[in-house]
Amino acid sequence: MKPDVTKPRNAPLDRQQLIFLCGLGTVLAAAALGSYHPEPLARLDYRAYDAMVGWARTDPPTGRVVIVDVDERSLSAFGQWPWRRDLLGRFIARIRESGAAVIALDVVFAEPDRTEPSADTLDFDLLQRQPRDSPRTGRDAAFADTLRAGRVVVGYAFTFQSPSRQSSPCVLHPLGLAIERPAGEGEAFPLFHASDALCSLPSLAQAAGTSGFLNAVPDSDGILRRVPLLIEFDGRVYPGLALAAVLLTSNTREIALRVGTANATTLLVGNRSVALDAKGNLLLRYRGKKNTFPYVSAADVMRGGLASDVFRDRIVLVGATALGTREAVTTPLDTLFAGVEVQATVADNLLGQDFISRPELASFAESVATIVLGIVIAFLIAKTGPAWGSLGVIAGLAALWGGAEWALSTKRVFLSPVIPTLGGIAAFGVMLLAGFVRERRRADRASVDRAIARHLMIQSLLSLSEIRDADTGRHSRRTQQYVRTLAEQLSAHPRFRGYLTPDRIDLLATLAPLHDIGKVGVPDQLLNKPGRLTPDEITEMRKHPSYAREVIERAERQVGVQDDDILAMVKEIVYTHHEWWDGHGYPNGLQGEQIPVPGRVVTLVDVYDALTTRRVYRQAMSHDTVVNLIVEGRGTQFDPAVVDAFLQVAPDFRGISVEYVTVDARSAAL
Repeated sequence: MKPDVTKPRNAPLDRQQLIFLCGLGTVLAAAALGSYHPEPLARLDYRAYDAMVGWARTDPPTGRVVIVDVDERSLSAFGQWPWRRDLLGRFIARIRESGAAVIALDVVFAEPDRTEPSADTLDFDLLQRQPRDSPRTGRDAAFADTLRAGRVVVGYAFTFQSPSRQSSPCVLHPLGLAIERPAGEGEAFPLFHASDALCSLPSLAQAAGTSGFLNAVPDSDGILRRVPLLIEFDGRVYPGLALAAVLLTSNTREIALRVGTANATTLLVGNRSVALDAKGNLLLRYRGKKNTFPYVSAADVMRGGLASDVFRDRIVLVGATALGTREAVTTPLDTLFAGVEVQATVADNLLGQDFISRPELASFAESVATIVLGIVIAFLIAKTGPAWGSLGVIAGLAALWGGAEWALSTKRVFLSPVIPTLGGIAAFGVMLLAGFVRERRRADRASVDRAIARHLMIQSLLSLSEIRDADTGRHSRRTQQYVRTLAEQLSAHPRFRGYLTPDRIDLLATLAPLHDIGKVGVPDQLLNKPGRLTPDEITEMRKHPSYAREVIERAERQVGVQDDDILAMVKEIVYTHHEWWDGHGYPNGLQGEQIPVPGRVVTLVDVYDALTTRRVYRQAMSHDTVVNLIVEGRGTQFDPAVVDAFLQVAPDFRGISVEYVTVDARSAAL
């Protein structure tokens, strides 16, 4: 029977599973956030849209829209705008006679004509008593007759504040619009609700027979990307100026508004459909920067001499761009785009049926793209690691933005890459963080394991020393306390502050007890000899630093370890703790700064402990006697700075010495 090698039910997740789940959770959160689409994300969508519009190929106008511009030359020739109504009447008549399909006036005639051929003959009081909408001269009447001839759309503007109490009745022209709603939807209009209107004189609007609103409000960041085609006012639906002009050219009567999702509606005009957002806005497809449409100066219209086909069968939009009369907006492609050209863009989009749409399921598609991209990124990082995963992220984001740009350029569909991009980047960052945290924890555990192994190694070596020589073992243990105390004091010295960091002091104190491990290679009769050593025996005894270093280097070669900080310090301690500051030490006669700091510290500590404890060949010296001897060795055997630090902590050394003598006595009694 095969052993059960399945993972236990409560076993922790492995690295790949943890990273994958972190990435998956992040993209799911991003997809959920995208469905709510808060304002900061909407602003990022705007930026993405502007960027892609700038990258996308722009198609030229259809050629079916012309702008008649009241420019500076026109004002110089015919006076301040708006002109006298009789002059305007001749102006409109000439455009109509040139074969224009529709004339759309991007202007509101809110006041009667105030000019008279002879102002000195007017009864001013009588003029003030006349109703606002009654013509004060025959010029308004003549202009109304011109409008009554047909194919003219006049403009007005809706307002959205509280309605004015003195608001005058307006003559507006609503649409006979059927609204198709999903089952269960209420009867409310899914459009902007106007509260009042700034309209042209009722006599003029009634004479024209057709009108459209001029409202085009930029998004919250000041850029105009969409315009409303429909607005609800007083329970009825009204068209924008450009839509009214296009409807007039096609004589279409079958108009309906189909309510789709919470984010999209569709305007059905005959057999054509226009994709709108939930508020009836059309997402514009600009033809380029300003002056993309053909412009004809109003002065040239009045003077005649234009080509016979300039206006034929075209929608002619009349607007003013002269300094002081122009209305400019910012678009994704330009910062000074004339308001009349916005209306021209709307009309041209409707005629060419190539406006930009936002599908009803756009948010759902973006959420799906977020999840798919996140899963791919999570899988790559979990399986291949951050390097290949980052390449996958770059490739995925490039494909995402390239696909969104392709959809906008060729299919005229806007799918925002913002949420998938944020989800992918966030997933990548979270997975990297999860991997880093996991590796850091693993490294911390490894560090703890190494510390335990190091401590075990040190204790084993010390135990080995104690087996050979009990005095040597106890000496090594006391050394640890002395070294820590002295090194902490010495770290305040400017020369040693950079080297004796807290971590290095801890390491030095931990490794200091190993300074005499080389004595395991010295014969027992020398270690335990009660009398003085002979010169040959001294020579043999002085080999113990070399024995220790050779053992460590041999172990390094066998294991293949190089540049290990711990072993490097061990070698410095065992090999240099008998070197003298003046160069008379052994085994190499190092001098001054040639002696490593660990060797200089352990040298003094070794001498202090050796002289204050009893040995088989002599009695222990008093603390004060040893302190005086160390002071005498300042600058010869010992680094002067180390001696100065020792004098600051000498009382602490006495306490450590007494403590260990007491412990040793108790151990001996047991």
